[in-house]
Amino acid sequence: MDAFYASVEQRDNPALKGKPVIVGSPPPQRGVVAAASYEARKFGVRSAMPSVTAGRLCPKGVFLRPRMEAYRNESHEIMAIVQEFAGELIQQVSVDEAYMDVSAPHQGATADECLELSLLLSRRIKAAIHERRQLSATIGIAPNKLLAKLASDFQKPDGLTLIRDSEKVSSLKPLPVRSLHGVGKVTEEILHRAGLRTVGDLQNHPGDLRALVGSWGPELKRFAFGEDDRPLDLDDEVKSIGNENTCLRDTDDRPTLRACLREQAEDVAQGLAKRRLAARTVQVKLRYGGFTSLTRQISMEEPLTEAKEIYRLGCWLLARGKLVNRPLRLLGLGVSGLVEAQASQLSLSLEG
Repeated sequence: MDAFYASVEQRDNPALKGKPVIVGSPPPQRGVVAAASYEARKFGVRSAMPSVTAGRLCPKGVFLRPRMEAYRNESHEIMAIVQEFAGELIQQVSVDEAYMDVSAPHQGATADECLELSLLLSRRIKAAIHERRQLSATIGIAPNKLLAKLASDFQKPDGLTLIRDSEKVSSLKPLPVRSLHGVGKVTEEILHRAGLRTVGDLQNHPGDLRALVGSWGPELKRFAFGEDDRPLDLDDEVKSIGNENTCLRDTDDRPTLRACLREQAEDVAQGLAKRRLAARTVQVKLRYGGFTSLTRQISMEEPLTEAKEIYRLGCWLLARGKLVNRPLRLLGLGVSGLVEAQASQLSLSLEG
């Protein structure tokens, strides 16, 4: 879906059409941005950015509080439409994104002809979503998940892109290495230092990529040629990554708790990087001396991978609810709403 949270708000309130909509707390309340419309993105506004920064970049931005229940309900409606056309082979990876396997064989058809048959199906899905929900979707068609995800990012918003099997190598060749699944800032810098700037450079590299990126080298090489054999994950179990610590003594000492959160954010971010995942939801868990427990969470439209962002949102959740109002026995930090990392990666240095 295109700018999903903000698009739902613009649909439900036509007066917001064409305006820079920012879903999140208003700047005076020192909140964070959960999502931004394309009009707001032109000013540099992005998810997880402090609202005060967004307000500075986009002074005419319209700030709206998130309506997560409305977005979840809308997601159910949209996925039901998708299921009408694609059947049961759907992997929903977030509230607004899914993979569909429509690779039923057609007798006598080539691989490219089978893919081209999906164009009509995709147009029908897009039209149904637009007619029934008044929202736009962008679809990528390709032989595998790697390329389908890449294709879905090419012509946003309201796009439709086909990457044919016969064209996948040439299509990838001019793209920057950052375009490939799992290549983020750290890996990009390593590859650039080795003179590898485009996917074509990776295709032509005569050496073993393991010397640069470790055990991931062979898979990165396959990705560079558009090869990806990962099946759809049809397991509906909620997946999350988290860490929690029980204090030796109940404490409400802020420096101690911040240090704990920093370490947990590092651990969570490393877990995301190891699995090449990103997260849309950050959650804190607390237990007080009387064993009373509570959790608070916030969801972003754009997924997160960096330790500093996970840490900052954890701190914000604690501060927003004034949760450290008495000594804590346990503090935990976790993420959920996991999706495949795309052009983003762990940053292990925390500032401030």
